[in-house]
Amino acid sequence: MSTKVSDHILERLRAWGVEEVFGYPGDGINGLLAAWGRAGDRPRFVQSRHEEMSAFEAVGYAKFSGRVGVCAATSGPGAIHLLNGLYDAKLDHVPVLAIVGQTDRSAMGGSYQQEVDLHALYKDVASEFVETVTVPEQLPNVLDRAIRTAYARRCPTALIVPGDVQELDYSPPTHAFKMVPSSLGMSDCTAVPTDEALRRAADVLNEGDKVAVLIGQGAAGAVAEVQEIAELLGAGVAKALLGKDVLSDELPYVTGPIGLLGSRASYEMMRDCDTLLTIGSSFPYTQFLPEFGAARGVQIDIDPHMIGMRYPYEVNLVGDARETLRRLIPLLERDRGGREWYDTVCANVRRWHETMERRAAQSADPINPEYVARALDPLLPDDVILTADSGSVANWYARHITMRPGMRGSLSGTLATMGPGVPYAIGAKFAHPDRPVVALVGDGAMQMNGLAEMITAAKYRDRWSDPRLVVGVWNNQDLNQVTWEMRAMEGAPSFLPSQSLPDVQYAAFARSLGLTGIRVEKPEDVEAGWRAALAADGPAVVEFLTDPAVPPVPPHATWEQMEATAKSILKGDADRGAMVKQGLKAKVQEFLPGRSRQ
Repeated sequence: MSTKVSDHILERLRAWGVEEVFGYPGDGINGLLAAWGRAGDRPRFVQSRHEEMSAFEAVGYAKFSGRVGVCAATSGPGAIHLLNGLYDAKLDHVPVLAIVGQTDRSAMGGSYQQEVDLHALYKDVASEFVETVTVPEQLPNVLDRAIRTAYARRCPTALIVPGDVQELDYSPPTHAFKMVPSSLGMSDCTAVPTDEALRRAADVLNEGDKVAVLIGQGAAGAVAEVQEIAELLGAGVAKALLGKDVLSDELPYVTGPIGLLGSRASYEMMRDCDTLLTIGSSFPYTQFLPEFGAARGVQIDIDPHMIGMRYPYEVNLVGDARETLRRLIPLLERDRGGREWYDTVCANVRRWHETMERRAAQSADPINPEYVARALDPLLPDDVILTADSGSVANWYARHITMRPGMRGSLSGTLATMGPGVPYAIGAKFAHPDRPVVALVGDGAMQMNGLAEMITAAKYRDRWSDPRLVVGVWNNQDLNQVTWEMRAMEGAPSFLPSQSLPDVQYAAFARSLGLTGIRVEKPEDVEAGWRAALAADGPAVVEFLTDPAVPPVPPHATWEQMEATAKSILKGDADRGAMVKQGLKAKVQEFLPGRSRQ
């Protein structure tokens, strides 16, 4: 039997070490599906419930494995559905390859069924590399380039394969004019700044008395070096959300998250520092960085395209974080004198942790959402992988989950799209079938995507050597993050037609699939609910009835701002007015101890 183009594509994916392709079938990729049958399902085809989930699963797989994530979809609507997940990959700098079908070449240009101009559609999301295979001899070059580009640029790429091309006999490129041969593999490479640039950076850091460090996911390979430079400089370290798992939150100088979902300790450090060192982060919110002119800045990033943004840095070092720090550390002064700044940072961190503990302990109706995350924190296994969805649940993930060495975690950092929490978790389980995975999801995201993908979890549960995949759902019947943004930023009450959600029986739905389902309605049952889910012999959904009136207060909030928010609630949320009058002021004052008028 001759080798078809579709056979060769799967063969080449296997040669690149691809073990899973997340996809959904359709006649635009029938040739590929037939090849999968001939190949004995190698690489494994993982069937999601929707192409967007396939893309999210590929992103989650790539984030937690370090390998390229691959997704596949049919022509037209299937290719369109992939886009949101691919934009998530693009904005979070994740290597993902999308393989999509297209109408037969003979029908192109004829307004044929499911014919979409995929080059136009994909030219932004896969801007680094998108190509259509029109003859067999283009392979393996275009597939190799798509994978290499995804790795090198840390981005999504796309390969478009018309249906009739999939069925052609494969013939490799020949040693001839206008043929492009290819070869497998690529070595690791390390970029480092010049010695002169390193000396200038060291001069800035050596002259600083109050140094703040901001790290992102680009610092993940430089954990020891980040710790060494922070301790050498007597600096505090704040973490962008994509870098939450880079450094342990148990270190006394780690101020935790930064930004709207950040900690007061990070806010105070950035407000008061005189020097800023940013490592592997493109954290976008300038207002949470030092005032312009108040601090000198040094940035380290491997991508020249992302360097010099967000803050007027004095020295911009283009290079791998680990190797750059290794060369920079010997240039720093060892005897820096007093440690007043370091002591202040550590004291602020301790006060922040105490504040978070008190906030989680406050009563609510029926359950404090912060307590749900706080109760989970000490129960998490040391090798857990955490995913969090967008929305108010991201606040509780950022502020109450203590990252320890060995733990991993991520969310949709830059796109901040709803719905990736559960598919990320499924992608993580395929990347690490021997590790427990916990997804933290709001009820809005669970209704949008999570419920259907629990069917995927049930379908593949026997493929994972560690059966634990726990989905925690904060059920407050409210699109809570937007509700609070409306109150705080627009001075408007909750607009119920847009914000109110139906009370879905998430645990019961899980049980209908043969999974573990637990519904927690009282605070005293929260810990037991988490323990039961973590002890389940397969995927589990544990839902908590939480109070939508607990505010995800930004770290820089003043009492006046919160008072205005309370007034907007009272104006439009009459059913919650009594609770607000009695409880919101206490909650805000607890959040800002000793600062109620600052």
